[in-house]
Amino acid sequence: MNGIRIRRTAAPDVITASDGRLTLSVPIQIKRRSGRKLVTLPNGEAAQPRPWDVAATPMQLALARGHHWLAMLESGEAKSITELAAREKIDNSYMCRMLNLTTLAPDIVAAILDETMPQRVTVHELAISPPVLWEEQRSRIDVVGEE
Repeated sequence: MNGIRIRRTAAPDVITASDGRLTLSVPIQIKRRSGRKLVTLPNGEAAQPRPWDVAATPMQLALARGHHWLAMLESGEAKSITELAAREKIDNSYMCRMLNLTTLAPDIVAAILDETMPQRVTVHELAISPPVLWEEQRSRIDVVGEE
């Protein structure tokens, strides 16, 4: 039988079959953490996830949606926010909030993409009427942490 079978074993092992095939046994555990699967190695360390296995955070998705919709508006693919919201089957106000994320300071965008934005900062706080000036955006994020 070809394929991968997962069995719990106590120690790594290599088994040689009579036809020359090798079976490699590696003791790992697969655990769920926040909806993601995490491979734990025998020494207790977590294996590093591959970049394509890591799901985007809700804040990253919101930022991507905002930039995608802005590109559609700027290219003329959609004539207005109202038309685009109807086409995407979402509320106008939600689309406007996601479009507001496209005006964030570059270092704030980098923090979102690098997942270094403090956990206390939410998409709602960033998307609702963000200040036009980048310094005010940065100070607004700092004030959120003090509340």
